[in-house]
Amino acid sequence: MTHLRTEVAIVGAGPAGLMLGHLLHRQGIDSVIVEARSREHVIERVRAGVLEQGTVDALRSVGLADRLDREGMRHDGIYIAFAGTRHHIDFAGLTGGRHVTIYGQNELVKDLLDARLATGRPLFFDVPDVTIDNVAEAPVVRFTHDHQQHAVACKAIAGCDGFHGICRESIPANTLTTYERTYPFAWLGILAEAPPTSQELVYSHHDRGFALFSMRSPSVTRLYLQCEPDEDLDRWPDGRIWSELAARLTTDDGWQPAEGHIVQKAVTPMRSFVVEPMRYGALFLAGDAAHIVPPTGAKGLNLAMADVWRLAGALGEWLKGGRAAGVDAYSAHALRRTWRAQRFSWWMTSLLHIDETATPFDRRRQLADLEYLVSSQAAMTSLAENYVGAPL
Repeated sequence: MTHLRTEVAIVGAGPAGLMLGHLLHRQGIDSVIVEARSREHVIERVRAGVLEQGTVDALRSVGLADRLDREGMRHDGIYIAFAGTRHHIDFAGLTGGRHVTIYGQNELVKDLLDARLATGRPLFFDVPDVTIDNVAEAPVVRFTHDHQQHAVACKAIAGCDGFHGICRESIPANTLTTYERTYPFAWLGILAEAPPTSQELVYSHHDRGFALFSMRSPSVTRLYLQCEPDEDLDRWPDGRIWSELAARLTTDDGWQPAEGHIVQKAVTPMRSFVVEPMRYGALFLAGDAAHIVPPTGAKGLNLAMADVWRLAGALGEWLKGGRAAGVDAYSAHALRRTWRAQRFSWWMTSLLHIDETATPFDRRRQLADLEYLVSSQAAMTSLAENYVGAPL
């Protein structure tokens, strides 16, 4: 048995855990990070790619944006398409110059990993047997790495291990309140070797179902189709995918996505989930361990960054200065931002997707909502402010 001591044990080496470790390091606070999956898995999983202005500002402020600034794609707005027409929402013009940046989550993870390794602080991958004990008094994280058992005594544990992780499950169920909504549709997402044909994202409401045109680089596009939650990918050969994307995305100005070799396809379920509180004793939840949003509003990764930004500051005040006000308020402050993001994500999802149980009244009201959105500066400003996000 190897016994270690640290100030903060971080469970999960995704963007939230790695960012938290970096923020703590800059304050001179020691941490140990443990991750159930392999390093390759963490890097290669293709997920979110839209970074809010506040997330980018935070990364720049702590020296983590060099490659992002070189390779990230600044977007000053999005398109909302319906009834065959694209309508531009000018984020920059509506919010005083604020924007979003397209930069794949896997690229951000690479940057964060490099920063972590440069510190020399402990980072363990391939440890699927993590357990945590005594979170109310003297927290300990236990795991096996390279056939050697480890016990890490710490002052705080950060649960950054995602929706299926062990941290939330380690909290007594009777102390938590769970809020959840499951949507009656999913996204079939593809990654394609095809150059983007639009400089900004296109969200499309169509009678055949929602579709989204996005990108990951000047040569790679990321596209999504609304589908059934239990969709069988075998029913979606490449030809059918491109045909359906063309049907749902082509607009009357002649725009449509370019086709290319599909290198990845997967079905993403749509759900909203929040657990309250986000703290139990010395255990603090952050990111997907505490909340899930449907991807329509591009809030998941950005919420995780906001969580750990606040948590790092609160832990610094507590561990370095003995002031507990920040850690005591962490859950309430994080949940306030979480519920705002849930509201926006639910609204975007309801606005753009086709619900098979909807009545003719519901469908006509949905079109009226879309028409109002693109004709009202107040409505477009509300969308823009929510999409680009508030400062962390």
